[in-house]
Parts: sequence; structure tokens; C-alpha cells
Amino acid sequence: MNKLFPPLPSPRLRSAVVCRSYLKRYITTSPAFDSDESREVEDFGTYNVILPEEPFVWGVSHITRRPVPSHIVRPKYAVQLDPPMSSEIDHTQQYEGDGRIILGSTDEKRLRAAATLAKNVRQYAGSLVQPGVTTNSIDAAVHNFIIAHEAYPSPLLYKGFPRSCCTSVNNVVSHGIPDDRPLEDGDIINIDVTVYFNGFHGDTSSTFLVGDVDEPGRDLVQMTNAALEAGIDACGPGRPFNGIGRAIHEIVRNTCHSVCPAFAGHGIGTVFHRPPWIYHTQNEEPGVMLPGHCFTIEPSLVQGSNPSVWIFPDGWTASTENCARSAQAEHMILITETGVDVLTQ
Repeated sequence: MNKLFPPLPSPRLRSAVVCRSYLKRYITTSPAFDSDESREVEDFGTYNVILPEEPFVWGVSHITRRPVPSHIVRPKYAVQLDPPMSSEIDHTQQYEGDGRIILGSTDEKRLRAAATLAKNVRQYAGSLVQPGVTTNSIDAAVHNFIIAHEAYPSPLLYKGFPRSCCTSVNNVVSHGIPDDRPLEDGDIINIDVTVYFNGFHGDTSSTFLVGDVDEPGRDLVQMTNAALEAGIDACGPGRPFNGIGRAIHEIVRNTCHSVCPAFAGHGIGTVFHRPPWIYHTQNEEPGVMLPGHCFTIEPSLVQGSNPSVWIFPDGWTASTENCARSAQAEHMILITETGVDVLTQ
């Protein structure tokens, strides 16, 4: 689950009106607000656009969360919110130091175990993807799988998030809330899972193809995976954090895709989100990778040249403004003395 950075503006319902004016099976233009009819039409392929249901329901207080057995160890933010759901809870995550893990320690073993479990959950979630399956049923299965392994689903109650994983379909870039819409032939879906196990978070995601996806959709997913690999290749002890964004920029810049700058990777361990922040576009973020640093790389790629997003009335779901599709891929990276280990691969 990525870090929303910087914060996005309030929901922009005009975008929903614009998107709803398109045919459900459509060729869209970019950007959504451009009134210049002479602008070149971008063919993003054939797929169904995801939009908030009407009438709009604000927030997520109406969504019933899944229960977690009392013996499961929870992260601090979940303890604060369990049982009540309150907007007055302080969700600030406290962290200190540079977040580095002592290599060879018990903490490293626990971190690796959390990452391995997250990988297994991601693979299990992917096995459930097929036409006709709802994202809500995927979330229920993921929730039960995590609980059965004596872990806590980290997204649940994080800043009030009401589900146990994020499911982002087609034009949804990130933080999609599982619901009762059945997946359809031709969809693409990112499933982002995070587990809290033995005091450490493990975080990973992948975008899956649902049935027969058109060529532009397959190309988007393939390029997203390539962007993630390029970012990983830029990692190693003594290498700059901003080299990750530079590497991703170089592999994407001559394609028909763009990188969404609204979401960043993040340091991870005993805390869900903490520095170092990992930007996936060109940036001047200071700092170098040192042995023991653990962080996520999770680029979101968007079709076309407009990576702008808007937030649904639920306060979480981030969609492209012009309804272009998006894909995301994520791994956890541990910097070692001699190189890098991809913990969720």
C-alpha cells in the first residue's frame, strides 16, 4: 500500500460528470477538462470505466469492517481504532532514526518473514482473479488467509481504511476499496496487500489481467513491471535514492505511458509508512541507500500523457482524471552490504 504524497485535493465531482458522459465502452480524450476539439484523440483501448455509484456516499463509515480475532497482534493504529471508528483518533505514525534494520539480527528475520507472507498473500489473491468474482469476495478471502497465518491485514483501519486490501480496477490508480462489482472480462486489477506479522509489515502488489485483456491494457501492465525492475536495478549500497525515479523515467519517457507522481514508495518495517520516501519520477530527494534500509518501490503507470488523479467521494479511491487505465507493481527492497534483496519476489 503506497504513501499518498503529497496530499491530494478534495473530491472533484466535475471529473465524474465528464467521465459519465463517455460511452461505457469508449475511446477517450486527454485531459478530461480540455474543451479544444482539435486535440488529438488518444486510443486507450476497450474497457469499462470505474466511477463512484450515485447518489454519492461520502466517506467509508457505512462500510462494515471484517472482524479480527482478539489474539491477533495489531499495529498501534488498529489498536486505537478497535473497536470504535472515530475521526478524532491520532493516526500519526511515530518513528525515529533512519529505519535501518541490523542485518543478521532477529529483526531482519522477522522482516523477511513478513515480506514472505505478503508475497504468498499476493499470489493467493491473484489466483482468485477471474470474470464474475467480486473484489469484496477477494478481500474476504485475503482477510481470512492473513488471519489464518496469525497476521493482521495492515490496511484495515489504517487512517480509517475499511477493508483488508486495496483493489484498483482499470482507471483506478490506487487505494480502490473492494466492493460488490463483479470483475469483467477485459479488466485489469491491482491488488495491494500488506500484512503485520511478528511486529513487522510486509507490503507488495501486482496488477492482474482478467480474462481477455486488449493489447493496450497488456502493454500497460508489462511496462509497469518493467518500470519496477528498472527501479530495483538502480538500488544498492551507496546509491542515491533519487536514482530510482531517474531510472523509471528513462524507461518510460519514450513510451505512450506516464508515471503518476501522486503516490510514493516508502520505508517499511515496524512502521507501515516512514522515510525514506521513494519517488518514481525525476526528483532531487537527498540521501543514499545504506545496508539495512528497507523500502518499497511501487510505480503507478498511466496510459497517455496525463497522470493527474482525482479522489472519489469515499475519500480513498484515486482515479485518473481522464479515465485512462493505470497499473501498479510493488516490491519490498532490502539493501545489504553487497547489493539488494527483493524480499517479496
